[in-house]
Amino acid sequence: MPFKFHNLSIKDVVLIESVKFKDDRGFFEEVFKVPDFNNLGINLDVKQINFSHSTKGVLRGLHYQLAPFAQAKLVRVIHGKIFDVAVDLRVGSATFGKWVGAELSPEGKNMLFIPEGFAHGFEVLSDEVDFEYYCSNIYSPEHERGILYNDPFLKIDWHTINPKLSKKDSVYPTFEFAEHNFEIKV
Repeated sequence: MPFKFHNLSIKDVVLIESVKFKDDRGFFEEVFKVPDFNNLGINLDVKQINFSHSTKGVLRGLHYQLAPFAQAKLVRVIHGKIFDVAVDLRVGSATFGKWVGAELSPEGKNMLFIPEGFAHGFEVLSDEVDFEYYCSNIYSPEHERGILYNDPFLKIDWHTINPKLSKKDSVYPTFEFAEHNFEIKV
């Protein structure tokens, strides 16, 4: 199997290691394979793929979309290094209001699966980063929401003290006042 799956402290968020097959020409790597992911309970019907380029100190997030346009995401770094974060917004979850984070890079050969019902954000740790998001739903501006990245309730251990933010990211509400409509799926 070309993947190793690791449950994090929030079990539905999965760190995925891929295997690179190297030779003198370079390498080959499988990024996504439906049967392998489905066998481990990760069902990602990709509807949209996004790509972003950012520079050191940029922080994007914490973003999510309300149902029925909620998005599960498989995220990976093509070039550079990030600290990636998922915040559980599923009412009834044992980890509601908790976050989990992981460093992602091509050298780490890792990706992160974030299910629906989570806010997502990342900060750039390298000089530049190229980042891909495989999304289970299309972008819907009417359903887009966010949470303030430095919410004192969440206490996310960001590495960057004064991040570069978009105007939108700098004025999102705190977790307490953020609109969400997710419930834990049993």
